[in-house]
Amino acid sequence: MAAAGERYICVNCGYTYDPAVGDPMNGVPPGVPFTELPEEWVCPMCYVSAGEFDAMD
Repeated sequence: MAAAGERYICVNCGYTYDPAVGDPMNGVPPGVPFTELPEEWVCPMCYVSAGEFDAMD
């Protein structure tokens, strides 16, 4: 299981999801761990699903 502060990187475009920042473009506030993103969440840059992300930390 991922740690709450763990960052993830999109393997398609390189976008980094950082829970300290959240995803303002998709209405995700800071503090939301990657593992708790909504099922329909997609990369805000290239629109791939969360399954296309790898853990960084």
